[in-house]
Amino acid sequence: MTLVKSVLLFVLAALAEIGGAWLIWQGVREQRGAVWIGAGIVALGLYGFVATLQPTADFGRVLAAYGGVFVAGSLAWGVVVDGFRPDRWDVAGALICLLGVAVIMYAPRG
Repeated sequence: MTLVKSVLLFVLAALAEIGGAWLIWQGVREQRGAVWIGAGIVALGLYGFVATLQPTADFGRVLAAYGGVFVAGSLAWGVVVDGFRPDRWDVAGALICLLGVAVIMYAPRG
């Protein structure tokens, strides 16, 4: 159950961070205004709290692994929200990053 909880927290963290950054992007680059920017700031703050809920207490490990989730999640966000079409190298890179997440977070340790 700890593995499932960890993966779900990574997904929630990705939604908060990527969504927050996207909202700020929309507010600034697409000139949608302060409400979008404010919502993005709140979402980014929520990301910070979600990351603390990971079952492991190792800050560096959690944030390093989350970097791989962020890479894959950002590409997925682009596909779903912005109509981005990743090429095979984007997909290969994201899969390599997710493999790194699995090694960092879930490899057996002595």
